[in-house]
Amino acid sequence: MNIKLLQTLRNYNKDNFIKDIIAGIIIMAVSIPISMGYAQIAGLPAVCGLYGSVFPILVFGLFSTSPQFIFGVDAAPAALVGSALLTLNIEAGSDKAMAAVPVMTFFVALWLLAFYFMKAGKLVNYISAPVMGGFITGICTTIILMQIPKVMGGTSGTGEFFELAEHIYKTALNINMPSVIMGVIALVILFASKKIMPKFPMAVVLMFVGTIFTISLPIRDWGIKTLNAVEPGLPKWSIPDFSAIPIQQTITISLSVAVVIMAETLLAENSFAQKNNYRINDNQEILAFSVGNFMAAFTGCCPINGSVSRTAMGEQYQAKTQLTGIVAGLSMIVLLLCGTGFIGYLPIPILTAIVISALMGATEFDLAVRLWKVSRTEFLIFMGAFFGVLLLGTINGVLIGIILSFTEMIIRTSKPSRCFLGIQPGHRHFRDLKEGSQIHAIEGVVIYRFSSNLFFGNIQVLQRDIEDSIKSDTKAVILDAGGVGSIDITAADRLAMLYKSLEEKGIGFYMTEHIASINEQLRKLGLGYMIEDGRVRRTIHIALKDMGIGRPYPLEGGVENVERSASRKRADNKVQEFVWAYGAESEEQIEKQIVLQIQQLKKTGDMEKLFHGSWSHMDAFDEDEWLEHLEEHLKEIVNISGKDEKTIAERFEKHREEIHIRIRDEHPEMAERFKERRHILDEHLKKRHPEVFKLIEDLREKED
Repeated sequence: MNIKLLQTLRNYNKDNFIKDIIAGIIIMAVSIPISMGYAQIAGLPAVCGLYGSVFPILVFGLFSTSPQFIFGVDAAPAALVGSALLTLNIEAGSDKAMAAVPVMTFFVALWLLAFYFMKAGKLVNYISAPVMGGFITGICTTIILMQIPKVMGGTSGTGEFFELAEHIYKTALNINMPSVIMGVIALVILFASKKIMPKFPMAVVLMFVGTIFTISLPIRDWGIKTLNAVEPGLPKWSIPDFSAIPIQQTITISLSVAVVIMAETLLAENSFAQKNNYRINDNQEILAFSVGNFMAAFTGCCPINGSVSRTAMGEQYQAKTQLTGIVAGLSMIVLLLCGTGFIGYLPIPILTAIVISALMGATEFDLAVRLWKVSRTEFLIFMGAFFGVLLLGTINGVLIGIILSFTEMIIRTSKPSRCFLGIQPGHRHFRDLKEGSQIHAIEGVVIYRFSSNLFFGNIQVLQRDIEDSIKSDTKAVILDAGGVGSIDITAADRLAMLYKSLEEKGIGFYMTEHIASINEQLRKLGLGYMIEDGRVRRTIHIALKDMGIGRPYPLEGGVENVERSASRKRADNKVQEFVWAYGAESEEQIEKQIVLQIQQLKKTGDMEKLFHGSWSHMDAFDEDEWLEHLEEHLKEIVNISGKDEKTIAERFEKHREEIHIRIRDEHPEMAERFKERRHILDEHLKKRHPEVFKLIEDLREKED
């Protein structure tokens, strides 16, 4: 057990001090209406929400490994506890409720402590980014919908989307325009300040201005609501009355609340961690949740959760460490002791606008847009988590998110990356046949790469791919199992069936390239005979040699395959790095790189960078190809550089001559090959840009 306290404050950067202080004060201020409202939802007096923003948040700041996440009274636990009170026929706000809720909170803390010892934090590793993004966006959208009626002069909404929409509609029937005007103006100012002055604490200014308005103008007469004033004083410490509620029911209720707190907060914390490029200790976070809830139980509060809205607020104002949370807790103490009268002057529309602004900044709809472009499956997972939270609530949203994560994992492993391999004439390395037309299959041999662990969910993919690839002249199938780390018994049985089926057809089946531990698994799974038969080999080359197929390997279609020297292998008709990186789009990508370099030339005037671009480590043949593409843009380069065509063309020819000399000196056997290839490139240039070719040809004639 390695618990580190104040981890985010170690090696503290003094440059963050003012930011953390300001963010902490802002979070304290916006916590006032949020905490008071959620406390009432949980069946407690509003002031208990402020109590939950003191010691729980301070203790969380000591234990947390997240530099920015804020703890506090929040929607999901409050709603769960409030509904539990209804189930138990306990009236919200009653003395019985004030006795029962701390007992629930205590058992929530116990469950979280148990989760800590069980190291349940590892579960979050199975939650994907689309699920996290959809989950956070769903929570933010739900809370925004809860807050909208407050801008309209009504009360905060509760429930899921349809209940919230109904509440917004009913509030709109009795809308208070002065309240709307104040809230909308505050929102506009906040959005504008984010773009114009992102580091300026506009929320503090708006709260100050709102207080001045309340003091100097009759805004209450206009129907604009302010927060209710509360009695001064700190929360009283006491041990919960365990006789206030049946223990068996308490254990059941508190378990569901604890699961939601753990799942929701860890998901949100990891989402912020990924977005801001830091790591947290999931298990210590659960301990921080537990200790924070013990503090809440002993001060008469409802269960405490990680708060997305407060964290988003801190992020907006550049909070960097848990000093922000500690400042928020300490400033709440000052407020409870000395400034409770100030609370009554804060206009609700302005505070609500501050909360909405922060929440909108925490949504991840931009991730949804990215997913739509790159992966429709992950986009649907994002939307599933989003609508799960929005339509069915946080608890069901968490469950849907977990189910979607595991579903995604199963889908990915059941549809692994795989390909059929061949070689390029004159080369030895095996490459994907789809990489380009220059890659050819070995005659009579199917080489199949499977990049996933083999298990019951994907073995049929391997079996089907191989069976569909068999031709009348196929003599052997080689499985490149370099990406296979484990095999389950179902996969082993299907491999045995495939092995036997191919053998009956006179086709050998080889398994190669895998890690050594796979051989031990094969023996344990009853496939040791494959090893004994010599059908499990270390490399593809050895398997081919075992079949009597030696280098240079015969290629399908009678394609010539002559072994070349290491230097000659680089002498291909295309830029090999681009072919490998972009496949069939290599020509297009070379052209795109050239265009980018020409744009760079406009800024820097550096001609030398034109000869390589971002791909500076190209061999001589590749450089020559690059030059040919550059020559096609000769007139454009002339216009940018301010030099005449002849000067630029001479520079190109000089560079080409340097390449030729380098080849001649380092690889004299390739000099003739270079001339042949130069002729091919010249013909290409002549066809596409005859005027440029004529200029180059004239220069060569003069040199001769």
